[in-house]
Amino acid sequence: MIKKKFKKILVVIGGTSDEREVSLESGKACIRALKKKRYRVSTFDPKFKNLNLINKKKIDVIFNALHGKDGEDGVAQSYFEYLKIPYTHSGVISSYNCMNKIISKEFFTKKKILTPKYFSFYKNEFNVKKLKLALNKKKISFPVVVKPVNEGSSLGVKISKNLAQLSISAKLLFKKYEQLMFEKYIGGQEIQVAVINNVPIGAIELVPKRSFYDYKAKYTKTAKTKHIMPARLKKNHYKKVLNLAKKAHLALGCKGVTRADFKFLNNKFYILEINTQPGMTNLSLVPEIANYCGINFPDLVEKILLNAGLNR
Repeated sequence: MIKKKFKKILVVIGGTSDEREVSLESGKACIRALKKKRYRVSTFDPKFKNLNLINKKKIDVIFNALHGKDGEDGVAQSYFEYLKIPYTHSGVISSYNCMNKIISKEFFTKKKILTPKYFSFYKNEFNVKKLKLALNKKKISFPVVVKPVNEGSSLGVKISKNLAQLSISAKLLFKKYEQLMFEKYIGGQEIQVAVINNVPIGAIELVPKRSFYDYKAKYTKTAKTKHIMPARLKKNHYKKVLNLAKKAHLALGCKGVTRADFKFLNNKFYILEINTQPGMTNLSLVPEIANYCGINFPDLVEKILLNAGLNR
């Protein structure tokens, strides 16, 4: 039996990002799991109260169930550090670096982890002529993916088959976002790996019915995305992707649980990103991987909880 070092848990849930609904689902599932483990649980939603109004005298630890902007980009984490309340998942800097796709790609490149070729533009410097020049300079052929630099859950991700499509997608996204990343589209298998407390536990393969594994494919049953656990990989390739996920997790200084997203094409793994606040809904991948590996959902949530701390 695990010795409980925390008794009173505050689950921070909801928030104001475009991923609010997913956070509410994740949070509710985690609350049920924590109650099943006989923890005393309360909730806090930053949509209705500022995080600096958390009453630290009434809680031992924060379970961070936020997703997206202000929840997994270092902002919420900086409040938790300021309040000196132990919290789950990654710290301020690693959360910011993982959420920013440009920065995380720089880490991947530095550690020699293969990632698709890319470049970025800010809204005020973008035009079609510059876009065409950048594609030629980087030797990036179509299809090309364009996405916001700091969104999660595939929000705002567009795949374009030609320059006209790409420029239209970029102009639409620039109405909402200040910076976009343009990336070579990699086909092949969609592989995602769960890492818990620095240990890669398994890799799942996704076969979306939609054009790619977008927001609807991730969070709606009607999308009918096929989940294959374990991923259909040769033994040596399976071991390799687990090691790559761990390498990326450690390189970015992540804590607790992460999910690394890869494409596997022509015997090569390409890392796309690391998610420091992976979903914990009934359709989420980390719980599914953990369950296959013999870790039920309440035990998974408790593992994440017991890794909580400060100065992360």
